[in-house]
Amino acid sequence: MSKIAFIGLGNMGGPMAANLSKAGHQLRVFDLVPAALDAAVAAGAHAASSAHDTLADAEIVISMLPASRHVEALYLGEAGILAQIPAGVLVIDCSTIAPASARKLAAEAQARGLAILDAPVSGGTAGAAAGSLTFIVGGAAQVLERARPVLQAMGKNIFHVGDNGAGQVAKLCNNMALGVIMAATGEALALGVAQGLDPAVLSQMMAVSTGRSWATEVCNPWPGVLPNAPASRGYSGGFGNDLMLKDLGLVAESAVQAGVSIPLGELARNLYAMNSQAGNGALDFSSVIKLVAKV
Repeated sequence: MSKIAFIGLGNMGGPMAANLSKAGHQLRVFDLVPAALDAAVAAGAHAASSAHDTLADAEIVISMLPASRHVEALYLGEAGILAQIPAGVLVIDCSTIAPASARKLAAEAQARGLAILDAPVSGGTAGAAAGSLTFIVGGAAQVLERARPVLQAMGKNIFHVGDNGAGQVAKLCNNMALGVIMAATGEALALGVAQGLDPAVLSQMMAVSTGRSWATEVCNPWPGVLPNAPASRGYSGGFGNDLMLKDLGLVAESAVQAGVSIPLGELARNLYAMNSQAGNGALDFSSVIKLVAKV
């Protein structure tokens, strides 16, 4: 079992850390929110007083933070921890950030003799809690093999998609498709319900037809269709609308850099921006259905 520093215990990081503790790994954890620290300790981790304090005897450093600026501040900022991590330690950043930020961090880490992977995840909070996440990994193949036992304690699918930064590119491609599909599913349900259809029956039909998607089967946006979906608990928990908006902003930047036109991705970004402006930014991203239906 490994000695792991884990930084970032939010909706995703908290359950991920708990699964590592459950698997027998020794964790020193840090988060700015005391309640998140308390939950991790209750799951078997040891609380650290700061991000720097997590590093004592760590063999692996894992971070799960909201955005590029948080990751760069943690590792490369004025009080960044990268300079304090001994050579030979493995760094795994599971945040969803700009590919350029991931490559910048990788270059700095490798210059210091550190092994590093970008390993953003898919599967949502339910997947994080169940230990069934998909890891989308960028970095050297031999580094991934070193990390594999740790990743397997938190997920069931591991995809090696290329060099450092490639994990972020693949994750953004996935999330662009997810954002478009969720908005389209919400519109389809709104259209059907407005003409007298039962949203549960319509969803069941779509789930075994060509309209099938994660949005119909796991995170249905219509309240009451799936009891465990965020929509059925007031759109609380899950993957926040503002986080989807952030990711679609990264998608837009990546598309400009790659010279690729993404009209549906841009339309989806505008829809999630409108949903945020309507006061729903902290709700699950499936709340985008509120733009077209009274739910």
